[in-house]
Amino acid sequence: MNTSFLNNIDGKNSILKQKILGLCINDGDYSIADLSKELNTSIPTITKLIQDLIEEGFLVDMGKIDTSGGRRPSIYGLNPSAGYFVGTEIRRHHICIAVSNFKGQLVHYSEDISFILENTEESFKELCSFLISHLSGIGIKGSEVLAYGVNLTGRVNNVTGYCFTYFLGEDRPISSLMEQELGSPVFIENDSRAMTYGEYICGVCNNEKNMLFLNVSWGLGMGMIIDGKLSYGKSGFSGEIGHFPLLNNDIICHCGKNGCLETGASGSAVHRIFMEKLREGRTSLLSEKYNRGETISLEDIMKAVLEEDVLAIEAVEEIGTVLGRAIAGLINIFNPELVVIGGRLAVAHEYLMLPIKSAIQKYSLNIVNRDTQFKFSKLGKKGGPIGACILSRSKLLGLY
Repeated sequence: MNTSFLNNIDGKNSILKQKILGLCINDGDYSIADLSKELNTSIPTITKLIQDLIEEGFLVDMGKIDTSGGRRPSIYGLNPSAGYFVGTEIRRHHICIAVSNFKGQLVHYSEDISFILENTEESFKELCSFLISHLSGIGIKGSEVLAYGVNLTGRVNNVTGYCFTYFLGEDRPISSLMEQELGSPVFIENDSRAMTYGEYICGVCNNEKNMLFLNVSWGLGMGMIIDGKLSYGKSGFSGEIGHFPLLNNDIICHCGKNGCLETGASGSAVHRIFMEKLREGRTSLLSEKYNRGETISLEDIMKAVLEEDVLAIEAVEEIGTVLGRAIAGLINIFNPELVVIGGRLAVAHEYLMLPIKSAIQKYSLNIVNRDTQFKFSKLGKKGGPIGACILSRSKLLGLY
């Protein structure tokens, strides 16, 4: 696809093309007259730009629409065949991959693929080779991929392309290394922010413009939609709720500090609390496994929760209370329309939500929280990879 207008994004016509694509992404198909009105631009100019976008492969003529009288106008929409966007989420021991077409529709998804990413250039090159091989296996050529989105944990600066969880050196941004290997633009993103955007665009959000997303997994992360935009902060590191110094538990966080919220409200906290209770002699469906000296994973504990194991439920409720207190503070500050709970612990459903809501009622101002909705993630594991696809499209087109 000819994407030449993206190389001169400051030109007047390029900016108008961006706006046309943005309107089609957000609101669907448009007629030339509607675009002219929306952009306050003459019909001849819009007609020329539409023709350019069709020739460049971004738009297609969707045909005529019915009207109450007069000539039926043509409408124009995104061309789903223009190319693909690949979203990859890096987790502790595996990766998840989503592929969307240009219209943002999911065309492929694979989860829990074994892969351990290490903090080396060689490991990132192996990841790139794996992605190329994986895409080839589903019939997608590298030349058909318009952009890649890669979600990483920790402090990620999506503008500079650096991630300080996987830091390869001052002169080696991860994004540029991967672009060299993959041959297409690469946009790295914090996993919680990508999940937030995926949920906002394709998940439970229903026209809310102010949303908080809590990624309650092994760690604890957060993404924020403020006035319809994903919030990054000054340096791109917003949302580090897991390292809010809320607790007096003297537990050293993996960041090296004491009292971080993550030490009392995360999957790692559930695992620690559950194992402490087992060592105290409490019984559980997992007691036999523990007595045999076998490793008990967070997944084991969450499965036990779903099987109504009392000990596992207690551990989840304990961190739910701590998390609810933190969310109460966030509600007092941001007064959001919607709070979404996602991540690996979301499978606990009401065992997690009930203590959260109870703490919110106790610690948040009623006049502030009464208009806030609470929901679980709709996309689940797919949220991050889908968000990476949608974000990479927006960033490639200069819409974000």
